[in-house]
Amino acid sequence: MSRVNVLWICSDQQRYDTLGCCGNHFVRTPNLDRLAAGGVVFDNAFCQNPLCTPSRASFLTGRYPRTTRCRQNGQSIPADEVLVTRLLAEAGYVCGLAGKLHLSACNPQAAPVVERRIDDGYAVFHWSHHPHPSGPGHNWPANEYEHWLRGRGQRFRRQPFDGCEHIELGMPAEHHQTTWCAEKACEFIETMADYDRPWLFSVNFFDPHHPFDPPADSLARYLDRLDQIELPNYVEGELENKTPWQRTDHRGAYGGGSRYRFDEMTERDHRLVRAACWAMVDLIDAQVGRMLEALERSGQADRTIVIFMADHGEMLGDHGIYLKGPYFYDPAIRVPLIVGCPGFVPAGRRSDALIELVDLAPTLLEAAGLDRYAGMHGRSLWPMLTGQADLDSHRQDVYCEYYNTHVTYKPEPNATMVRDAHHKLVVCHSYDGGELYDLAADPNETHNRWDDPALADVKTRLLKRTCDRMAETIDPLPPRTSSW
Repeated sequence: MSRVNVLWICSDQQRYDTLGCCGNHFVRTPNLDRLAAGGVVFDNAFCQNPLCTPSRASFLTGRYPRTTRCRQNGQSIPADEVLVTRLLAEAGYVCGLAGKLHLSACNPQAAPVVERRIDDGYAVFHWSHHPHPSGPGHNWPANEYEHWLRGRGQRFRRQPFDGCEHIELGMPAEHHQTTWCAEKACEFIETMADYDRPWLFSVNFFDPHHPFDPPADSLARYLDRLDQIELPNYVEGELENKTPWQRTDHRGAYGGGSRYRFDEMTERDHRLVRAACWAMVDLIDAQVGRMLEALERSGQADRTIVIFMADHGEMLGDHGIYLKGPYFYDPAIRVPLIVGCPGFVPAGRRSDALIELVDLAPTLLEAAGLDRYAGMHGRSLWPMLTGQADLDSHRQDVYCEYYNTHVTYKPEPNATMVRDAHHKLVVCHSYDGGELYDLAADPNETHNRWDDPALADVKTRLLKRTCDRMAETIDPLPPRTSSW
């Protein structure tokens, strides 16, 4: 077969500005920078929900979270949802995965052995939802990374970092879950070189998801220049006229929890958390380099689409908040997206177009020469990638939603966001309020203009667009088969 292969690399909770090619001068990401130089960087790619399960269900199906009915962490994707990997498998692709899937509830006290799967198309399935073992008494012994460690005579461990409770020291690079994911991918890539079958392999790293626990060696190079790292983007008092959930998370992540209490953290704490996150990204980059080398060594680089992306972002203290939650700041929803394929995608280009992650599934179908699946909302990027369409024009705006996605907030957070190139509107459905930002005048999203009469016309226009976008999430299925 002559169809393109797909190496689909997805990190977890990684914001846009954590790569060298995206303007970060601290990180060490030569391999991802090389991938960017050889392909297309989408500078304005956005997820459709700022938490794991709804985002992953969305980009794997090409459908919006409210349509997949998988709009919350802790929900399981319905069995009748159709993943793009299943469509590719039905067309002859061999599909594999290493790392997370997270399309079903992942409670180690309730899950039978591994998260429940639907007919997802993955014939090779190396599953490790997170690197740490679930521990005695939990019925979850299927973490393949844990078995890999035992085979090397190792056990998973973390160590406290002296003087900062907000980060830890993780496994050495050679025994890290990120390294394990890449190793499984390399094995798959080199094996498939001997077969005349197209393939897709999903590499779903857990990093740089919290807890922030890079290898000690990765973190060390940041420690002597901590003072150069900028503090989070936060203006004292800015949350007073914003949503109550933001004020809750300012007091502690995930609904006022005990960790990442912003006001109790020192400037050194804030800088160390950023350094630890970036050190985890450095390790990801090194392992991406191994996979790119495997493609080149096996002679498959020219016919393999390589995607690097994240499922959602991370606040890293911006706006006085850590981790993620019911808010739509760019750090939470804007993600890195790089696509390369030397045989099909011209090199060295950047796109300013507004992109949604739901656009990836139809892109892969078109790249594989397959018809678009009738249930998809996304719009293929393949014409843009191959030089057949304007690289800087794709969508009028991007859409994101949060419908009680996490269980720790009161009142239940239900909100919808629309963002165009100049403004962002967040409509809160749980109470009478919202957020409006003038991105040209206030790119840091500090000043909420929801009640500002000077932006009344903008607010009215974006409220109409919000209604339009919510209408567009209506399920296209079942397809029309008759004219009457």
